[in-house]
Amino acid sequence: MDKFDQYKRLLRLGIAGIEIILEAAFFTYVWFGVYNGRRLNPFENKGNLMMVGFYILYLVVFIYMYGGTKYAYYRKGQLILSQTLGTVIANALMYMQIIMVVGQFPLPAVWPMLVLCVPEFLIIALINQMSDGIFRKMFPPKHLLLICDLEYKELLLRKISSRKDLYEVSRCVSASEPLSVLQKEVADCDAMMLYGIEEQKRNDLIKFCYEKSIRIYVAPEVSDILLRGADRVHSFDTPFFLLRNSGLSFEQRIMKRAMDILISGAMLIVASPFMLLTALAIKLEDHGPALFKQERVTIGGKKFYIYKFRSMIVDAEKNGAQFSTKNDSRITKVGKFIRATRLDELPQLLNILKGDMSIVGPRPERQTYIDEFCQETPEFIYRLKVKAGLTGYAQIYGKYNTTPLDKLKLDLMYIESYSVLLDIRLIFLTLKIMFTKESTEGVEEGQNHA
Repeated sequence: MDKFDQYKRLLRLGIAGIEIILEAAFFTYVWFGVYNGRRLNPFENKGNLMMVGFYILYLVVFIYMYGGTKYAYYRKGQLILSQTLGTVIANALMYMQIIMVVGQFPLPAVWPMLVLCVPEFLIIALINQMSDGIFRKMFPPKHLLLICDLEYKELLLRKISSRKDLYEVSRCVSASEPLSVLQKEVADCDAMMLYGIEEQKRNDLIKFCYEKSIRIYVAPEVSDILLRGADRVHSFDTPFFLLRNSGLSFEQRIMKRAMDILISGAMLIVASPFMLLTALAIKLEDHGPALFKQERVTIGGKKFYIYKFRSMIVDAEKNGAQFSTKNDSRITKVGKFIRATRLDELPQLLNILKGDMSIVGPRPERQTYIDEFCQETPEFIYRLKVKAGLTGYAQIYGKYNTTPLDKLKLDLMYIESYSVLLDIRLIFLTLKIMFTKESTEGVEEGQNHA
């Protein structure tokens, strides 16, 4: 099995390249057959190559951004969704460019670009069907040695079993076993997975696997993630990491606020018709208020009132704060729809414009939940290093029912690797989770996040 691993990335790039070339070929036909002829002075060779080149660039950027090249990593359905979104955005950008290039009124017809989507979607479906079979045959599931605190064994096995196409747990060994025993256990496995293991033993196992060229999956601790954002210091011949631990810099906060104002203002204008219809639908269903406000916590522990469209019955929390569960009877019919489509979040654009929140950042929690989570995980308070956000790392890579510790780790990954480009990427990735049902799963009945 391992003999093909060295070719996996090359195979991914090759398949993605074939898909992009085929899509570009169809666009080339549409450009030559429809749009170029509408110019007063049709492009010659260089101009045509420029238009096709831009289209290929858009496909590469957005398909890569959505993870559309991660064959044998994402499931087939996720790959199709990623590549479809990337293609749709590329087509939309290309049509706007065609409008500017053709430069005539009335505007160039949009239907050729819409028709172009049909063969492109067929290409995406066919290539993913074939590639799925190829990768499953060449790269069967890896046999894992799971070394963990046995308290988390069932949770981890449940997570791993959801990706039987990638992993198969051969053995599960307690992290309390001596180091020499753990080193011997990996002998007939393809990889080792570590979770909840004592720090010194973990470090020794990592070095052992590095020496023996053994693949290893390690669940990071909070301190590991904080080190990701450190600067390398070479003031003398001993290397050091510098952790400033101050959240975002002044310049980053200025750029982030400017982007928040521009994007939230534009989105409010575009979303206003949908917001009006949503408010009307909520009012007609049970005659209750369309909006509800709730106290949340943002940067530095500052409290503010968050606005959302009401998706539950009036007085849903008259017996106290509680998480939404699967098949929650308090959620209204309209509420189910606006939750699934994320329309219930739109009023938070007002919070962003006011400065209570940012477009991207950790989700704002209620004080009662923060207090509860901090009893189990004191580091949960670290999320308040930056302003709360409408979308963020934990919302995109986690779920509604992701544990507080894992949400903390995801949010810290964002804080410690922040950049404007990362914010832009996460905003685009938010479009993808709008089509992903798992991201809105409620907690199981009786599940205790703390």
